[in-house]
Amino acid sequence: MLLSLIKTLVAAAVISFASWLSDKKPDLAGFIIALPLSTLLVLLFSYTEYHDPAASVRFARSIFVAVPLSLLFFVPFLLADKLHFGFWGLYASGVALLIFGYFAHTYILRML
Repeated sequence: MLLSLIKTLVAAAVISFASWLSDKKPDLAGFIIALPLSTLLVLLFSYTEYHDPAASVRFARSIFVAVPLSLLFFVPFLLADKLHFGFWGLYASGVALLIFGYFAHTYILRML
């Protein structure tokens, strides 16, 4: 139970700090959030809790494949001027692309 509380507090602190920083220095906040902070924390927490190196390697491999695919969410926002969708249309399109990305992720991991 204590480990769960510590994990929650650390994750909340990272998110809260980035949110606070986004008003003062949005470029720096964006860079910080783009770092694999959550990945660093989750891999550490997972290994600390389960002590399974093989599972940690599989987990990291899955993340490595998923990161570029997760960027599909932003494609509609990059094309916003050409698509002429409102925010919710762009958001829904991004979510649809993430669903496609999940299936691509599953396929790629089977190939590795």
